Amino acid sequence: MAARGRCPECGSAALVEDAHYAQQQLVCAACGCVLAEGLLTTTYTEEEHLREVAYSQSTGQKEQLSRCLQRGIRRVQDLCKVLQLPAVFEETAVSYFQRALQLPAFHLASLEKKELLGGCCVLVTCRQHSWPLTMGTVCSLLYAKQDLFASVFLSLQKELGLSVPALSLADLVTTHLSSFRLFQPAASVPAPFLEDKEKLLARTMAIVELASETWLVTGRHPVPIVTAAAFLAWQSLQPGPRLSCPLARFCRLAGVDLPPPAHLRLKELLEILLGMASQLSWLRGFALDKKTVVKHIGDLLQHRVFLLKSAFSQHDGQEQLDTAPGQGSPSSPPVAQAKGCPSAGKRQPGGPLRPLLPPCLLHPRKRLRPAAPSAPASAPTGDEPISDSEIEQYLRSPEEIRAFRKAKAW
Repeated sequence: MAARGRCPECGSAALVEDAHYAQQQLVCAACGCVLAEGLLTTTYTEEEHLREVAYSQSTGQKEQLSRCLQRGIRRVQDLCKVLQLPAVFEETAVSYFQRALQLPAFHLASLEKKELLGGCCVLVTCRQHSWPLTMGTVCSLLYAKQDLFASVFLSLQKELGLSVPALSLADLVTTHLSSFRLFQPAASVPAPFLEDKEKLLARTMAIVELASETWLVTGRHPVPIVTAAAFLAWQSLQPGPRLSCPLARFCRLAGVDLPPPAHLRLKELLEILLGMASQLSWLRGFALDKKTVVKHIGDLLQHRVFLLKSAFSQHDGQEQLDTAPGQGSPSSPPVAQAKGCPSAGKRQPGGPLRPLLPPCLLHPRKRLRPAAPSAPASAPTGDEPISDSEIEQYLRSPEEIRAFRKAKAW
């Protein structure tokens, strides 16, 4: 049905009224310009009041958000099915996703971050239920970069105010070893390299606990330590055919990535084991090295509490280090300086024990020189007044004096 007037775009007089989903619109037949739109009587907010609103205010404007929400929910559900999570986990993760998508921080985020948001909700849910799931596993399933995933994960915690407990080391060991390909026969894995999962898990857990007791875990990424511990546990269960297998080949056979620091963690663990083996009575007659000590890991772990106290000083070594060099008894030899690993302090016959300290204290990194001051400062004379707020910095307890001497000696 033709209408009067002209199109403001092209000047054509061919204007018609066209029904668009039961809504009358005035459209130019020449260029397609919509000059006016009709009114709807059924909308998501005005339906019960039967009020008429324009199409731009109707449910048509909410369809894009609904599709985005539906795709995200399906993505969360699919991820839960792949990970074989319980139904209650799926419901919790979906509720987190729905809440997060309503916030401006995620509603206006890029499509890539919205896709990662579902994985973050699944990870948060698993952490809250103590389900062993790592961030690396979710990133590999979503083909996502870990740094971007971590930023979305932290934003989700902040925006929703969620309390997410950290993954325990024992759960991480279980999760990491479950991805190994050494438990089922395969063409790429030789028969002597196959191992029982429960035996490998138990031995790896014991070595990781040893690493935790000897300060090798504190302040470090756990995956390289777990990888090195699993390698030693795997070798010690059948030393004969496995001692010649290097760490890189072990990771290829297991189907896991080799973290660069794993070689350093392996070296530190071997030095700890050598120090413990030197105190085991039936091993003192053998010339053990980093390969042959692997054969005796079972015995070392069985008596680890006694061997650690015998091989490394816990309390007595602190008193020995409090004495400055040259002030000890004439008959006592100096402390043996270990080379290489931070945990290489073994007891020397007739010599004092070296304390078991964190690697950062044994081998501190060289600090950068402070920048020169812009304006020349006057040389201190020692007569400057000390304010009340600074006086506490100059007071030292006997424990602080001993700690200072020990650090100075090292």
